[in-house]
Amino acid sequence: MKIHGTRRDFLRMSSRMVAAAALVGELPQIVQAAPKAPVIDGAGKGLMRHRFGVNYVPSRRWYYCYNDWNLSDIARDLDRVAEIGADHIRFMVVWPWFQPNPLAVSTAHLDRLEQLVRCAAERKIDVLPCIYTGWLSGFHFNPNFYDKELFYTSEKWAAAQALYLTELASRMNRHANFIGFDIGNEINCNWACKPSEGDAWMKRIFKQMHALCPGRIHVNGVDHNPWFRETTFSPEALMAQQEMVTLHCWPYWTGAGIHGGHLDKPYTQLPAAMTALARSYGQAPRKPIWLQEFGACKAEMPEADVPRWMELAITGGVAQGVSWFTWWASHDVDRRYEFNEFEYTLGLMTVENKIKEQGRMFKRLAETYRGKPVIIPDGALPPPPAQRTNEETWRWLLEWMGCKNSGSAK
Repeated sequence: MKIHGTRRDFLRMSSRMVAAAALVGELPQIVQAAPKAPVIDGAGKGLMRHRFGVNYVPSRRWYYCYNDWNLSDIARDLDRVAEIGADHIRFMVVWPWFQPNPLAVSTAHLDRLEQLVRCAAERKIDVLPCIYTGWLSGFHFNPNFYDKELFYTSEKWAAAQALYLTELASRMNRHANFIGFDIGNEINCNWACKPSEGDAWMKRIFKQMHALCPGRIHVNGVDHNPWFRETTFSPEALMAQQEMVTLHCWPYWTGAGIHGGHLDKPYTQLPAAMTALARSYGQAPRKPIWLQEFGACKAEMPEADVPRWMELAITGGVAQGVSWFTWWASHDVDRRYEFNEFEYTLGLMTVENKIKEQGRMFKRLAETYRGKPVIIPDGALPPPPAQRTNEETWRWLLEWMGCKNSGSAK
C-alpha cells in the first residue's frame, strides 16, 4: 500500500480526499467534473436483452488471491468463464483489504483490480465490481473504522466510503467493459438499520456513483431479506432507486424446501415469483430485473439434478421477463478453506477448472437466449403482501405460483 512516497503520490491522494469530501457534501462541481463514460451496449444499455454471466469465485486461493496475486491463475479461470458463454462477471472487491485505513486506499490492490478487469476485457467479458463488501460466503469482512451501529448515518463513515468510491471510480472509468458498481454484496447482512435510514443512505451512494461514473448501471445487490421482512432497505426504494432491479433468489436460504422438493415449483420457480413480487411493490411492471444471484449445489440436492434445476429456474425467469441471469458461482471452493458445506459445490467449474455438467447446461441456455428481446408478460399483478413477514411473503409467492398446499412440506 502506498500511503506516502513521492510528492506526486501525495498530491494525487490529496486531490482524491478533496473529491471525496465534496461527494459527502454533494457539491455540484463533482457532477460537472465527472468523466464521460461510454454507454453500455448502446441505447437502452441492453437492459431489455437477455444476458448471461457468473459471480466470479477464483478457483485458486479464493478471494484471498488479492493478497497473494497471480494473474495467470485469474486468466485461466476467465478462459473457462468465456468458454461456457458468460458475457459478464460480478465479483467482490473486499473492502478492508482495499481500504485498510479511512484515509488511505491501497494502490497495489487497485492495480490488481485493473489487471483483473483488463484480463476480462481481453475475453470480451464485462465486469460489475461489488465494493462495500462486506458479507461474503458466510463471513464478515468489515472495515472496523468506526462504530458499526452508525454505518449508515455517521459523517466519518460517509467520508471513508466516499474516498474509497472515488479511488475505485478513477480506476474503473478507464475501462469500456465496466458495467457499473454494485453497492455491495448483501450489505444488509453486515450493517442493519431502519429502512428509512437505509433508503436515505442508498440514495446518497447512488447519487455519488452516478456523478463519478455517469452512463453506467449502478445497483444494490441485497439478499432476499428486504423482500421478506422489514430490514435496512425498503422494496419500494429498491424498485425506485435502481435503473435495473437486482434479485438474489436462493431457494435453500429462503426456505423453499418447506413447501416442496428441489424440482417442485416452490424451488424451481422462486426467481420468477420473486420477479413478480418485486414488480408488485414498485407498481412498475416493465422495469428490468436482474437475477443477480441464484444457484444450487449437492448439499441440497443430488448434483445430477442441478442442471435440470438450473434449466427450470432460467426458463421460468425468461417467461416472467427477467433480463439478465448471473449464476453463483463460476468455480467451486477449495476445501482447504473453512466454509459452510453449501458453499463448496456451487460452481459451474471445479477448482481444477474442469467444466461440470451444470456448466454445459449454462452454455446451452446462454446460447439459446442471449441477445433475444426480453418479453414481459401482460396482465395486472396482485398487490404486494399486506404485511412484510416471511409467512405472508411466502403465502403471496405460493399463490402466484399456483401452489395450493402452501402451508405444508411435501
